[in-house]
Amino acid sequence: MSTLEAVMLICFGAAWPFSIYRSATSKSTNGKSLAFLLVLILGYLAGILNKIYFNYDVVLYLYILNLIMVSTDALLWLRNRRLEKLRHTQDSPVTK
Repeated sequence: MSTLEAVMLICFGAAWPFSIYRSATSKSTNGKSLAFLLVLILGYLAGILNKIYFNYDVVLYLYILNLIMVSTDALLWLRNRRLEKLRHTQDSPVTK
């Protein structure tokens, strides 16, 4: 097993539940970047493929768990963006 890699993924993964909770409750995209989340998803996918093709071990499951959490946060970002646009259109006066 890649112990140091596992520690890195555990440390990175520890922050995602808090980020997901914040995204779910705030209903805002403030402080979040979809581009950043997509880069992370790409990185985790690359790590998963590396584990599958070159160095299969249990660390693969940490990559998958982190990918699920980042993807959840990205989906919440999309939902929050839609909610923000909806609020904006409801707050704007209708002009003719």
